[in-house]
Amino acid sequence: MRGIIGAGGYLPHWRLQRSAVSAVLGGAPGKGTRTVASYDEDALTMAVEAARRTLRGSTSTPAALWFATTSPTYLEKTSAPIAHAALRLPGDVAAADAGPGLRGAAMALRSALRSTETVLVAAGDVRTGPAGSPDERDGGDAGAAVLVGEADSLLGEYLGSGSATREFLDRWRAPGELRTHGWEERFGEQRYAALASAAWTAALADAGLEAGQVNKVAVVGPQARAGAGLSKQLGAEGVEVVDTLASTVGFSGAAHGLLLLTHLLESAEAGQVVALVSMADGADAFIFRATGSGAATPTVADQLEGGDDSLAYAKYLSWRGVLPMNPPNRPEPARMSASAAERRLDWKYGFVGSKDHESGALHLPPARVSFVGGNVDDMEAAPMADVTATVATFTVDSLAYSPSPPVVFAVCDFDGGGRLPVELTDVRADQVSIGMQVEMTFRRLNTADGIANYFWKARPAAQGGA
Repeated sequence: MRGIIGAGGYLPHWRLQRSAVSAVLGGAPGKGTRTVASYDEDALTMAVEAARRTLRGSTSTPAALWFATTSPTYLEKTSAPIAHAALRLPGDVAAADAGPGLRGAAMALRSALRSTETVLVAAGDVRTGPAGSPDERDGGDAGAAVLVGEADSLLGEYLGSGSATREFLDRWRAPGELRTHGWEERFGEQRYAALASAAWTAALADAGLEAGQVNKVAVVGPQARAGAGLSKQLGAEGVEVVDTLASTVGFSGAAHGLLLLTHLLESAEAGQVVALVSMADGADAFIFRATGSGAATPTVADQLEGGDDSLAYAKYLSWRGVLPMNPPNRPEPARMSASAAERRLDWKYGFVGSKDHESGALHLPPARVSFVGGNVDDMEAAPMADVTATVATFTVDSLAYSPSPPVVFAVCDFDGGGRLPVELTDVRADQVSIGMQVEMTFRRLNTADGIANYFWKARPAAQGGA
């Protein structure tokens, strides 16, 4: 059977209450919350977190990796190879970006489902806009990933799909521009209504089903009214149209379709038929039969229950560069060395240490000479990204450069051996304590001379919103 082998969603730890925006800028108070990527997160790191959950415990190795976003780290360089390195995929696994538009993830999923190979499709997005704008209010940050292939045990069996395309100017944003522009909303609503209906009809025909045989459907679009007509039609036909998470997450751009598909498959009962209709420069519909097994943890539902919604609006604006704040007086970091990063590729991107064959001593970072017994070049690779650790001691530094001071550094003892000083994230300084359990997460350290410098940080383990 071909279908979804595994799926994972990632919602950032931080949430912004929409009422906090109106409290500063005035106007009608917004309802609910939106997810907010931390200052050290971006579309790529969130996609990596989702992909790590998707691949965890899987025996299938993808032959290709597609990464989709509307907020890429680079325009000239592709971001997918960075995700490839962080996930420690074999060198013969092709990796490329499927973007930069909103439809990239849906088209990558369509291609993967019609391929004969095992394919990992990952997406992430950071949605922002001018202060007080609808994009800021209604957007949300998230990552999601699905592993598509042939397997005896699937999370969702692929039944059929359909697509419809027509050129029309609905929403646009030039490279480097903060604001997304939109044509009159009713114009896009009319175009999407016809396209979504056509894609849905084609998907039903491809699957050999009637609408009444579908149990649940998620309708995703860049504006709430775009899918209203189809949602009303499906509701009348007895199909449950699920919550789009607009009041808890917001619209997470290129990642939102995969996020809702993951949520559907995680929550569906075995045998239920579920569908995704995604609208962006056209429409794509996908139909699956859920198996009710194999969901990655934490699930999207788990993460919706977690998170920290105390984020101040001023802090959010500073993280997005809309409200620049004076940083600590220490010098900003220099740009990353490309040659040094390449020499330490497994350590920098994969967080792989070394373990002495004779003594079992674990070295972080990897070393040629063992600190136990002095053996030289007798090491084996020790992947540590999925190993939890305990805070042995920590310090709060208000002088070191950070886009969001203060910096919390902790000396961490890893389960099974290994000690390393690492920066903590997704936690306030007053929440850190000696003995707390932490887990590793892939983050952006800084950006200098246009070069994004990625490495690993630690965050509190087993928190619902991470």
